[in-house]
Amino acid sequence: MLTITDLHYRIEGRPLFEGASVTLPTGAKTGFVGRNGSGKTTLFNLILGTIGPEQGTVDVNRRARIGTVAQEAPASDMTVLEMVLAADTERNALLDEAETATDPHRIADIHTRLADIDAHTAEARASTVLKGLGFGPERQNIPCRELSGGWRMRVALAGVLFSQPDLLLLDEPTNYLDLEGTLWLERYLASYPYTVFMISHDRDLLNKAVDSIIHLDRGKLTYYKGAYDTFEETRRMQMDLQNKAREKTLAQIEHMQKFVDKFRYKATKAKQAQSRLKKIEKLRPPEALFDEYSAPFTFPEPRKSPASPMLAFDDVSVGYDEKPILSRISNRIDPEDRIALIGVNGNGKSTFAKLIAGELRPMGGRMERARTLEVAYFAQHQLDLLKPEQTPYEHIIDLMPTDSEARRRSRVAQMGLSTSRMDTKARNLSGGERARLLMGLVTFSGPGMLILDEPTNHLDIDSRDALIHALNDFKGAVLIISHDRHIIESTCDTLWIADQGTISVYQDDLDTYQRLLTGHQGNDRQAGQSAQSGGGDRKRERQEAAARRAELAPLRKEIKILEQKMEATRKALARVESQLADPEIYTGDPDGAIRLGIEKSRLESDIASLEDTWLEKSESYEEAKAL
Repeated sequence: MLTITDLHYRIEGRPLFEGASVTLPTGAKTGFVGRNGSGKTTLFNLILGTIGPEQGTVDVNRRARIGTVAQEAPASDMTVLEMVLAADTERNALLDEAETATDPHRIADIHTRLADIDAHTAEARASTVLKGLGFGPERQNIPCRELSGGWRMRVALAGVLFSQPDLLLLDEPTNYLDLEGTLWLERYLASYPYTVFMISHDRDLLNKAVDSIIHLDRGKLTYYKGAYDTFEETRRMQMDLQNKAREKTLAQIEHMQKFVDKFRYKATKAKQAQSRLKKIEKLRPPEALFDEYSAPFTFPEPRKSPASPMLAFDDVSVGYDEKPILSRISNRIDPEDRIALIGVNGNGKSTFAKLIAGELRPMGGRMERARTLEVAYFAQHQLDLLKPEQTPYEHIIDLMPTDSEARRRSRVAQMGLSTSRMDTKARNLSGGERARLLMGLVTFSGPGMLILDEPTNHLDIDSRDALIHALNDFKGAVLIISHDRHIIESTCDTLWIADQGTISVYQDDLDTYQRLLTGHQGNDRQAGQSAQSGGGDRKRERQEAAARRAELAPLRKEIKILEQKMEATRKALARVESQLADPEIYTGDPDGAIRLGIEKSRLESDIASLEDTWLEKSESYEEAKAL
């Protein structure tokens, strides 16, 4: 279906492809993975012919129809369903021709072809695709101009899926989908009758919807059979084998070089030394393989520790323009809670997030917020709030007006942006880099709670793993809305569901919820009803986890206080040592020097004592966590 041979391509002098070659078999379902900015989208443009290679070839079966998702469906007066039907250009052309054709043979050919492509079922098929992507029957008949940009992206995706091209190119298709849409797309792609080539960083999608992986790394393309987990395991084994072979070859070279250095000028051994020297020249150690560096995420610790509960809801309702979207909300959020908010799209997840973030006020009931609680709210639409002409460094200046340039740059580096990217305008940053910048800005002040609405869009797989580590290390509460099941399962121990106009605790696990959504155990309404029953083991596990966190909270607070005391004492010691380093103090005020020396000894003793206590408390905390 697709053959790439000796491909070379550069952007602004930076090589993306250097002698890359790969073959994509017909009918393959292939995931395309690699670091952000490595050139995946550029390869799609090369396949589509919108740009040309500097060297090499990109060959697609000349009879194949290539389909890809447009930037978004236009804001036209056409209905959603009409827009999707229009994506099948062959059907539309045949229908138009059938109305004007007069040649009986041509009319017969047209109707035969319409029958071959199942034209009579087109509307039903288009409606099914739209339903899977979250468009109910009523929404399918509204004009596209009434939809937001994210929903128009779904229409564009529905159009290309409905048209069923021979080669389907998808670039992060789940970025505008919720969990329900992602599960539907997973099943659709797994049974797609033609070839799929898909850029994605969603582990679950890559494990369930594809049968092969193409990996872009250091300008090369490598094809692997199997889903993502198989690829990762295979690549890890290859790296280990190649690195061991390299070490063995280097050891062999070192051994022979020692012989050469020792005997090359000795007459009786010169011939053997020359022979070994020739062998050394022929030996080529395999290239060392290693994972590219992925910058970590760093969230500052909560500046203030809010009391428990941080948030309490008593029969709360919330909505827009005096119209409630959610009501009967009665729950609480405590420090260190890890909550995933699930539910069918349009059921109020983002509305609830805005309520917690303070962007919406309750319409009824009582909502109590801890006095010192600060909430950081990250959502994809907020990327538009970044100033496109400002660099990340310039974004941080207003937040650190009195700090030095070095301290500001250090803070930007903690967001995971390299030195060169600190001075790059926001409009020229990649999607992943803009997400890192925004996440760093909204969490700058050390909030006690994070609300993350689809935080993994635009992040590559390694960056997603880095985000998971940062969230697990974060000392405050977390609420996540995401279609990425991996991040939910890796960071959250409590599920809440938006369903039937309210928010409630979901008592089962994510696997049960997925089975319900995919129709194995009922419909979406049953998913909401099951929030009130069953899942006793899972509920008990979450309750035990919450109880453990509550038990450990006092110990964690003691550790934090000790860390603050150590930091303050170290700063005091540094000031004393700075004064003692001044030669004038020993001539101008000898008694002062003595006092400072005594103070230095006292501070050093205090630090040692604090460190001993900190180690003891930390060990107790780690032991308690492991129980």
